[in-house]
Amino acid sequence: MDYPVIEEGGFKYIETKGGTNNLLLLHGLFGALSNFTEILGHFGKSYNVVVPILPIFELPLLKLSVSGLVDHVTAFVEKKGYDKVHVLGNSLGGHIALLYALAHPERIGSITLTGSSGLFESAMGSTFPKRGDYDYIKQKTEDTFYNPAVASKELVDEVFDIVNDRGKAVRVIAMAKSAIRHNLRERLRAVKAPTLLIWGKEDQVTPAFVGEEFHQLIKNSTLVLLDKCGHAPMMEHPSLFNEHLERFLGRVA
Repeated sequence: MDYPVIEEGGFKYIETKGGTNNLLLLHGLFGALSNFTEILGHFGKSYNVVVPILPIFELPLLKLSVSGLVDHVTAFVEKKGYDKVHVLGNSLGGHIALLYALAHPERIGSITLTGSSGLFESAMGSTFPKRGDYDYIKQKTEDTFYNPAVASKELVDEVFDIVNDRGKAVRVIAMAKSAIRHNLRERLRAVKAPTLLIWGKEDQVTPAFVGEEFHQLIKNSTLVLLDKCGHAPMMEHPSLFNEHLERFLGRVA
């Protein structure tokens, strides 16, 4: 089922309204709604699955940072009046989820992280990627996954368009640098909410050892490592991902 993008009060989001428990999904730097298609299909009727579109390309440059995106999520949750949320974040979205949980523990039912930044990430680097080189962007996008076929032409085209828009490319680099500056190693022991960590064993962006370190630092956490899986387990192994998530949410929700 396709859900329309709602625009109101300065926010863009989708909301399934399928249940009373709120499942808040936060996408990564190059992510968007398409990254969560399988989660929406599986949980949309039993949970109120909500996906705010993070304003990476809309925020004023002076406010463009990890903290700026946390402020956006905070304002969004307040606007919607959610009492508690089960927050799930991939890549940069996991980083935002953790910072939000640390700032507003009373609003958190649980945390799910998959390929999250916040400790270590190896992305395209801190300089402009090769603009205009489609094959290079295709290769870098395919490297996100264990199975390069998951990197559809539509996905590659989307990344290529971002990289070749100078304004967007500047914002991507600014966000990547902000994420590196906001290292969470010294703060993770303060996370008290039940946390599920789902990591691909072949993740080249946030390698499996990063998931293991999150597990060591977050006391109430469970780590699941998926074979033949890269940086976006919910896209590469959606059925297995949803199975682990459903079991976890059934226990904590």
